[in-house]
Amino acid sequence: MKLGCNGIEYNFVLIPLVFDGKPVQNIFGQKNNKTVAKTIEHKRYAKFNIEVIQKYSKDLDKPLGEFLLQLKTEKDEFYKRFLNKYGDLTYSIFAISDSAYFNRKGVYAYLLDGELKYIGRCKDSMKKRVNQGYGKIHPKNCYLDGQATNCHLNARITEKDGNVTLWLCQIESKSEIEKVERELIRRFAPPWNIQRG
Repeated sequence: MKLGCNGIEYNFVLIPLVFDGKPVQNIFGQKNNKTVAKTIEHKRYAKFNIEVIQKYSKDLDKPLGEFLLQLKTEKDEFYKRFLNKYGDLTYSIFAISDSAYFNRKGVYAYLLDGELKYIGRCKDSMKKRVNQGYGKIHPKNCYLDGQATNCHLNARITEKDGNVTLWLCQIESKSEIEKVERELIRRFAPPWNIQRG
């Protein structure tokens, strides 16, 4: 695949993705390394302190994920306030299985049925970016201080039931990676890029 911008053509190679198992929900509910009381001490969640103490004082010693999942089950929308806007969606597990691509870096693109949907950059390794990032949503990703972009992109891919392809334009220079990503996003305005909604 080729993408042209500012008179330059960028060549992208297909990186096969492998999907594992059925989509999963309520991943945020697995975050149990801190209690509710400990969480509302953190500056990101301190704004909920008074309300939590007033309304949920009996739950302060519960693990956070368990507490929020209980609220969701009880149809108490308060749980969503702890999550980023993509933190309670349906996700899938997917990965790059071909080790030849693990340590590559550059600008990558996700396409759906041949249509460009997302452009991103990888300045370290595609294995880290995909296999440990977008392709496996961890409970912490779902929270206000987590990785909203990981949740957003994984959920978009999951909605499409795996009919998505991943492409990479290999670039070594970190500054060049940033420049090319910025130019291609400006030129193509991919709909899944988070800054576009």
